[in-house]
Amino acid sequence: MASQTLSAAALPVLGETRPRTVTDQIFDLLYERVVNLTLPPGAKLSEAEVASQMGVSRQPVRDAFYRLSQMGFIQIRPQRATTITPISEPAVLQAYFIRAALEEACMRVAAEKLTPAQLDALDALVDRQEAALDAGQRAEFHAMDDQFHRDICAYSGLDFVWSLVKENKGHMDRARYLSLTHGARTALDEHRLIMATLRDRDPARAAAAVRQHLSRIEGIIARLRVEQPGVFGG
Repeated sequence: MASQTLSAAALPVLGETRPRTVTDQIFDLLYERVVNLTLPPGAKLSEAEVASQMGVSRQPVRDAFYRLSQMGFIQIRPQRATTITPISEPAVLQAYFIRAALEEACMRVAAEKLTPAQLDALDALVDRQEAALDAGQRAEFHAMDDQFHRDICAYSGLDFVWSLVKENKGHMDRARYLSLTHGARTALDEHRLIMATLRDRDPARAAAAVRQHLSRIEGIIARLRVEQPGVFGG
């Protein structure tokens, strides 16, 4: 039997970006609330309640729950409550390993490639981050922290690096968010150190600076285990 090929004309033209489905939107909202601890470890989630509050059917909620469970953020137990998992130290350290390797490589490129205008934009972002810290705007500070790292990747022509980081950093973010009450000023100072290495066009120092910055997660874990031991699981 002769083989057949599918004519390109038979395929629809897609937009450059995939539309966000209802499941995507539910997942994004719940993911954010798990990471920023609005939904803390041990909190219960009801598929029916989420569906009712968001005005959707239960199927996309079920799909979003499944995605979150695959990432280790919720535990689904049939006939029992679905709960937010404790923070996993091994998962945090795995996320740190992946993120540090990717961002060190990115910083080496950034130190050689970023333009003066891009460096100025990053400095302005750090200034806004400091203003958010001084104003006690914790969520805004955290968002700009992410933007700082994301923009460096984008300016370096390495957007895919941030995409990979974002896929893996959620567990690390949960611990980092708990530390903002006592570690935000240090994080800000480290952003300024990173900027100094980038302006000096020093790839090795830039890579070392971002590793030092990200490695604070180990100290954060040690402190949280003493101050908030109940947030950790296996």
